[in-house]
Amino acid sequence: MSTTDRMSNEINDVADEFGKETLYNKCMALASNLWWSWNDETISLFRDLDPQRWTDLHHNPVALLKEFTPERLDHRASTMVLYARVNQAYRRLKEYVTQKHTWAASQAGVLGSRPVAYFSAEFGVHESLPVYSGGLGVLSGDHVKSASSLGLPLVAVGLFYKQGYFRQRLDDDGYQHEVYEDTAVENLPIRPVLNEDGEPIIVELETRRGKLLAQAWLIYVGRVRLYLLDCNVEGNSPEDRSLTSRLYGGDERTRIRQELVLGVGGVKLLHQLGYSPGVYHLNEGHSAFAPLEVIRTKMSEHGLAFENALRETAHQTIFTTHTPVPAGHDRFHAELVEEHLGPLREQIGLSFEKLIGLGRAEPTNDQETFCMTVIGLKLSRTANAVSQLHGHVSRRMWAHLWPWRNEEEIPIGHITNGVHTQTWLAPQMKALFDRYFPKDWLDHVGDVNPWSAVFGIDPGELWETHNTLKSSMISFVRWRIAEQSGRRKGGPDEQSENKSILNPNHLTIGFARRFATYKRANLIFRDLDRLDAIVNHPSRPVQIVFSGKAHPKDEPGKELIRFISTMKNDSRFRDRVVFIEDYDINVCRHFVQGVDVWLNNPRRPMEASGTSGQKVVFNGGLNFSILDGWWAEAFDGSNGFAIGRGLSHANDTICDERDADLIYDILENEITSMFYDRDQDGLPQSWIDFMKNSIATLGWRFSSDRMVMDYARMCYVPAAGGLSCKMDMK
Repeated sequence: MSTTDRMSNEINDVADEFGKETLYNKCMALASNLWWSWNDETISLFRDLDPQRWTDLHHNPVALLKEFTPERLDHRASTMVLYARVNQAYRRLKEYVTQKHTWAASQAGVLGSRPVAYFSAEFGVHESLPVYSGGLGVLSGDHVKSASSLGLPLVAVGLFYKQGYFRQRLDDDGYQHEVYEDTAVENLPIRPVLNEDGEPIIVELETRRGKLLAQAWLIYVGRVRLYLLDCNVEGNSPEDRSLTSRLYGGDERTRIRQELVLGVGGVKLLHQLGYSPGVYHLNEGHSAFAPLEVIRTKMSEHGLAFENALRETAHQTIFTTHTPVPAGHDRFHAELVEEHLGPLREQIGLSFEKLIGLGRAEPTNDQETFCMTVIGLKLSRTANAVSQLHGHVSRRMWAHLWPWRNEEEIPIGHITNGVHTQTWLAPQMKALFDRYFPKDWLDHVGDVNPWSAVFGIDPGELWETHNTLKSSMISFVRWRIAEQSGRRKGGPDEQSENKSILNPNHLTIGFARRFATYKRANLIFRDLDRLDAIVNHPSRPVQIVFSGKAHPKDEPGKELIRFISTMKNDSRFRDRVVFIEDYDINVCRHFVQGVDVWLNNPRRPMEASGTSGQKVVFNGGLNFSILDGWWAEAFDGSNGFAIGRGLSHANDTICDERDADLIYDILENEITSMFYDRDQDGLPQSWIDFMKNSIATLGWRFSSDRMVMDYARMCYVPAAGGLSCKMDMK
């Protein structure tokens, strides 16, 4: 059976599980496929069932529906006149998942019988499924969503973290504390993967210390199946049962065991389920053990020698590296690798030295640790960075793996990251685009042509829509600040002030991301007197909203959070600088849809791509960024603002001073003057021109649909067809 037929049959099987087409069953069917998470009409349908509980339950439709009986749901639907909306959404879902005339059907047909197996340590599909920490997970979630929308035959593999990443709480001193909470599995749109006898499928992994077991959960993301492996099963030791409970938690031993489950366990699971992937896409080094299991399978089932099995596997393997920061590449001591891969090593006939050498730049250097990025690069024939500049950095960073080649010949290309348009585009802005863009524009978001229609939008309409989104974001920020204050038992005066914090008429800058030191979240505070003059300017005031988490072990990152979150204690910045706790997809969505300017000032060239600023583009926000990552290839002088000219300095202190001065100069002389320069109708025409240029030039280029189409054309289709992949090295 082809993968296309398999997918169609599986979708029909799921439709059968809906049972009688009662209102309750139709709603639960909608909640059981994360397709709803990027469909505004379905989201509003769930919200209208009970707006307060929708908010309280973190926008989780499964949890919401479980608070209704079928009778109460019928009554609510009757009161709200929801029957037609439910039927329409249900019909659209069934049409969507069974549609055969997709982009991939005509452009990537070879994958129909040999699909893409996409591995990632985290998937950020929606805030109600907390198995992600930040950018990598959200990128993976957007990749899967676009694969679904394009009809690309792809199956995704990750890990199920019952406690996910941590919830962030700040104390009175602004110090970050990590809170871990068990996720109620029964309230998630997941189901156990069962065999023909109705028993959970168990994946077994051999280690030097015995077997490690994992079961699989299934999540439907539109047309894509996402499998998450979970070690909380009988037969595992107490230590191993908690192995996959937390994302990026534990020590080095926990990390390698998680990556064994993801890579080797993921390949074993797909094999047990009958998949025959034509492509293995390893999204970052966490899953780089996967090719070893593919090699073992080829040797066992096809009688190939190791070198031949490796050659075949490498031609099928795509490896994506995401970070130029050395600490972002997992490394393990040789003894730990042998403990976990020793049995697999013996099955494929490798010596200890040969296996360890696969993870070293210098195979015989006993002082070098085993690097997951190195083995990922060695076991793949196609490797890519995630922006053009990151491609240059990666080739320089890993050139020592190919000492016989010039730097420009290092086989690491690039495919620049993108974001899922329908997930991050605000409903109000989408409604505006729908009136001016071609009727089927959402089916072609990765193409340039539909986006030029933005120039025909009435400037007043665009500005009014943006300001509506901005007011909504400010209301959200006020609510979250009040919630934070109440949890810390802030006094009546503080709670009263929180209700009026931020002004919808003021230029609003957003900064939200992981608080790693190289991202320099505190750069704008380098000269407090100068910042005071900017944010409190009598006719051109500025306000800044911050959010983000630091890794639990990153004390310098936590100190950055403490510093910024306590700026409210300085009277100059009390109403001008705000920090929102517990950054997640929901906070990100409000920020990127409502800010006027998105600030990004990493120390170049340490930002591989960065996707938060791409999300702003769809909603009319302008980027104000160092020429690093994606912005280095996006900025054209009329679609946002650049900090510097793309140059770096060997001395970090000098670099920081220079970049901070540039931020102040541009804010004072360009951004605020352009924003507050209004015509007789009160419109900032030059600013609106920049908004339109940003949407037209960047909306299509940095959509994940374009990204996935690039992967399909340059990597997936050639690999599945046994050909060499062609990728830009410039």
